[in-house]
Parts: sequence; C-alpha cells; structure tokens
Amino acid sequence: QVFSRHCPFLMGPIECLADVVTPDTDIQVTLSIFELASAAGIPCEVDPALVTALAGNRTEGSSPEEDYKVSCLLLVFVAVSLPLLAADPASLYNPELDGYNNNLHCLAKAIVQVSAALFTVHNKNIETHLKEFLLVSLAL
Repeated sequence: QVFSRHCPFLMGPIECLADVVTPDTDIQVTLSIFELASAAGIPCEVDPALVTALAGNRTEGSSPEEDYKVSCLLLVFVAVSLPLLAADPASLYNPELDGYNNNLHCLAKAIVQVSAALFTVHNKNIETHLKEFLLVSLAL
C-alpha cells in the first residue's frame, strides 16, 4: 500500500501486467510477470518462487510424464487423506487461536498453491486438475 501511494506510476503498469495474464499466455512470460508482481507485493495466482523450486527439484532419470503422474498421485493422496484429517481430534476449532490446532484452516490455500505450481511446471491446465481433485475428494 505504501509503495502504491508513493510510486503509483510504477505500481500501475505492474498491476496492469498482472491483470493481462491469461491461461493462454506463454508460461515463461506468465512466470516473469508473476515474479515481478510478487516482488512488488501483488498477490498472484501462481507463486513463481514455488514453481522455480519445484522445477529445480525434478527426479534424476525420470521422464516428464513420470513426474506429471507423481504430481497427479500427490493430489489423489491429499484427497484420500482429507477424511482422516477431518476425523483427527486436533481438527477441532479453537476459538482462542481463531483456527484449528493442526492448522487445518490453511489446507485449502496450500492445496491450491501447490497444485497450481505443480501443474504450471508441467504446463497443464490447473483448473481442470483442481476440478478432478474435488471430484475425487467428494467421491470418498
């Protein structure tokens, strides 16, 4: 907010760039724009630092298809784990903390951010995979 007040001529173009990004935009251009926006304090759909970390952490000798399958299996694992997490005694709301003892209230944001970064690395449609995640989660 302070940066926007003192340098609106700098923040305006950065905000416009972040608004122009569409799912059809080249992935490298998108990540560059999101990196600039994140550095300026503007929230982004995909965390560029997380994408960079995940892209650099690929398994040696594995193909991109295998890495993609592992990413999909990770979401299935999370979907299967949701009922177990919900049944955990630490998953009770604590009014003193204004949240849950096991930080369950952060899980939705974590799932969205990690899956967005994973499927950005693999250049796949994030929305489609999150819809599939919801279908698997609801089927359990």
